Amino acid sequence: MPQAIQPKKFVIAVDPKTPPAGLERAVLAIGNFDGAHLGHRAVIGRTQRLAGELGAPSAVLTFEPHPADFFAGRPVVFRLTPKAVKARALEQFGLDGAIFLTFDASLAALTAEEFVSKVLVERLGVAAVVIGWDFHFGKGRSGSPAFLKEAGARHGFRVDIIDKVEAAGTSATDAISSTAIRRALEAGEVEAAARLLGRDYAVLGTVIPGRKLGRTLGVPTANIALEPSNRLAHGIYAVEVMVDGARFGGVASFGTRPTVDDGPPLLETFLFDFDGDLYGRTIEVAFVKRIRGELKFDGLDALKAEMERDKEKARGILAERAALA
Repeated sequence: MPQAIQPKKFVIAVDPKTPPAGLERAVLAIGNFDGAHLGHRAVIGRTQRLAGELGAPSAVLTFEPHPADFFAGRPVVFRLTPKAVKARALEQFGLDGAIFLTFDASLAALTAEEFVSKVLVERLGVAAVVIGWDFHFGKGRSGSPAFLKEAGARHGFRVDIIDKVEAAGTSATDAISSTAIRRALEAGEVEAAARLLGRDYAVLGTVIPGRKLGRTLGVPTANIALEPSNRLAHGIYAVEVMVDGARFGGVASFGTRPTVDDGPPLLETFLFDFDGDLYGRTIEVAFVKRIRGELKFDGLDALKAEMERDKEKARGILAERAALA
């Protein structure tokens, strides 16, 4: 009887001092990879192909916290994929693993040459690295792609540099970037963000108790507090929600609830055709389309009537999407 093929184990290593087991002599894609977007996929795809040519494992080398957050001393970057989301996205690419280096004062102080010799060569023993056309590293961002290519030749590892990736099927002239995706999300243009990401923008979070006002209005919601640096435009969205592997359509409000209390931003999601308790459970909310901006209504009756219209619009958006799939 043939034996079942076991899936590869995805290796996650944090601050390894030696090459992680399963990632010896690896081909590494290096970068922040916030968003794991289409531009990143080009780098990762090349990493996997080169690993195949060399008979080596493929992995990503990335950094937490985001360097900009470290230098600011607080979270300032609108993170598209916080660490847990990033790890899951990278695993779905079919890589063998991910190496996370803590971006701290000691790492920031390394010169470009020290980063190559001490991190890539001594600690990780790389066979090859793949970077994007705009990758810079080392103290003061002094290390360029050209420098890394030359250093790789000196230290005996290959360096491949990926050209910028344009947004296919659009009129965009800029490279796909996390910055462009953030700008789209800040404007509530989740469909434009999805074209650059190659998938819907999504957030992952644990459902927390709320004021239960939605329940009294006939719209019980699952509430998630997003990171303070999240700058998604406030408003109402048609969404798809993953709960323990099951997918549900829904409508979500992200904002400060001006009709009720004008409090801290909160993501409140109503799941269609779902009956159950979600408190304490982790759910993923993917944003399909913005229905409208956040508004202040003349009382709860007007708010309830608008919420019913939002639900119907969201159902229509999701039904149209399903028909086109």
